Amino acid sequence: MNNALKVLQERGFVQQCTDIEGLSKLMDDGPVTFYIGVDPTGPSLHIGHMVPFFALRHLTDAGHRGVALLGGGTARIGDPSGKTEMRKLISYEEIDANTERFVKQLDRFVGFDNIHTFTANNKWWLADLNYIEFLRDIGRYFSVNRMLSFEAYRIRMEAGLSFIEFNYQLLQSYDFLQLYKRHNCRLQIGGDDQWGNIVSGIELIRRIEGAECYGLTFPLVTTSDGKKMGKTERGALFLDPEMTSPYEFFQYFRNVDDADVQRFLLMFTFLPAEECRHLGSLKDAALNEAKERLAWEVTSLIHGREEADKALSAARAAFRGDGDATQLPTTEIEHSRLETGIGVLDLFVEAGLAPSKSEARRLIQQGGASVNGQKIDDEKQIFSATDLNGGVLMLRAGKKRIARVVLKRE
Repeated sequence: MNNALKVLQERGFVQQCTDIEGLSKLMDDGPVTFYIGVDPTGPSLHIGHMVPFFALRHLTDAGHRGVALLGGGTARIGDPSGKTEMRKLISYEEIDANTERFVKQLDRFVGFDNIHTFTANNKWWLADLNYIEFLRDIGRYFSVNRMLSFEAYRIRMEAGLSFIEFNYQLLQSYDFLQLYKRHNCRLQIGGDDQWGNIVSGIELIRRIEGAECYGLTFPLVTTSDGKKMGKTERGALFLDPEMTSPYEFFQYFRNVDDADVQRFLLMFTFLPAEECRHLGSLKDAALNEAKERLAWEVTSLIHGREEADKALSAARAAFRGDGDATQLPTTEIEHSRLETGIGVLDLFVEAGLAPSKSEARRLIQQGGASVNGQKIDDEKQIFSATDLNGGVLMLRAGKKRIARVVLKRE
C-alpha cells in the first residue's frame, strides 16, 4: 500500500475506499490532487469538521495536492446527510461572510500556498447554473432508485426529505466533475456520511469523461461512550475563540475518557504514531499527563502555541495550584452590581458555567456548585463585594469546569 495511505490507516482515518488498490497505485505514480468540501452554513468550523483536514495535512506532507472546497453554492441548499430535519436556510450574504471566516480558520491550520494547498468555492460554477440545461446535461445520469438506496437519503425519507435537499447529491457530484476538469482532481475525501455523494460523483465523471476517480471516507468520530465527538454542554467545540475559548477547547481534550486518549492523539495530533500509542497506554497519573499533552498539541494546532501555553497554565492553576489563574475564563462585574448584591444563579449564568438559571438551579440542587471553595446549597444566595477573595470570586461547576468573576476595571 502507498505510504500516505498507510499513514492514514495507521492513524485511524480510513473507513471506506472505493478502490484502495487502484488509489494506492495512482499515488505511487505521482502526486494526486484531492479535495475536501465543507459548507459554510454556520459562523465557525468545529472540531468535527477538522478530521478530513488533519488527513489533508498528512497527504500534502506526502507530496499530494489538496483543495479545500468551500460550499458557497451548496450551502444555499443544505446537505441532508446526517441530518434528521431540513437545515434552516440562511441568506447569501451570511454564506459569503461564513466562507471568509472558514478560509481564515483553515489557512491558520493548513497554510494555503496556492501550490500544494489552495481553496475553491463551488459558488463559482453553481450560482448561475441554467436549471434546464443542468437537468439535461447532468440530471440524466442519476437514478432516483439508486439515490434512495444511499443511507443519507433512506434515513431522511422516514422523516421527510424536501425536493431542494434531494438535489444536493447532483450538485456535489457536479463539484467533483468541475474539479476534475479544472485541476485534474482524482480523489474526494470526507466523513463517512458523504459516501453516497462521493460515489455518485465518481460515477458521473466516469460516464462523462471516461476517467477513473476515487473516494476515501473517514469514520464519524465518537467518544468511547458513543457520543458525537466535540459536543459539549454549550454545544459544538468551535474553532472561533469567541464561541469556544482556547481554555474551553483545551479542557475538552484534557478531560477526554481514558479509552479515547490514544485514538485522539493519533487523529488530532502529528506526534509519531509510536509515541501516540505509548502515551495512550499509560496509566493513572501518567495518563493524565498524556491527556495534558493531547490537549496542548491540539490547542496549539488550532489556536497557536501562545494560546495553548496560556490554557495549560490556567488549567494547572485551577487543578494543581501551580499555574496562572488569570488565564482562566474571566467575567467582569460592575462594582455597583456587587454593592447591591448578585444572585448565585445569575452569577453562574454570566460566568458561562450554566446556559440558563434553571440549569444553574439544577447544578446547585445536585451539589455541583461552589464559590471560593464553598459548596452552594441555597439557590437564593446573594454575593456582594465583601465575598471577594483577593478581588476574585472563583466559581466551580462540577469537578472540571471553573471560572473567575472579578470587578470591572474603571
